[in-house]
Amino acid sequence: MAISEEQVRHVAMLARLTLTDEQVVHLGEELNSVLGHIDTIQQLDLADVEPTAHVLDVVNVMRPDEVRPGLEREVALRNAPAAEAGAFVIPRIVGGGDEA
Repeated sequence: MAISEEQVRHVAMLARLTLTDEQVVHLGEELNSVLGHIDTIQQLDLADVEPTAHVLDVVNVMRPDEVRPGLEREVALRNAPAAEAGAFVIPRIVGGGDEA
């Protein structure tokens, strides 16, 4: 199945692309090449091939998610520039109403 220049222009219009005549010819050749590869693949006998989502088995390489003790609040706040009521104190970074 070959794709015509008119079909290339239609696809370009759907994709909102402006193509020159040279680009239409070039993309037509490339799309015809892709369609040729698809035709070759469709000729393969894949009746005994099991469908797969991945070529290789997917194995989780992450460590198990286990509950572990965390830092105590005082230790976490020890190096904070400022702390108040068990929380970090940071400068205001959103408008405080002072801006004009």
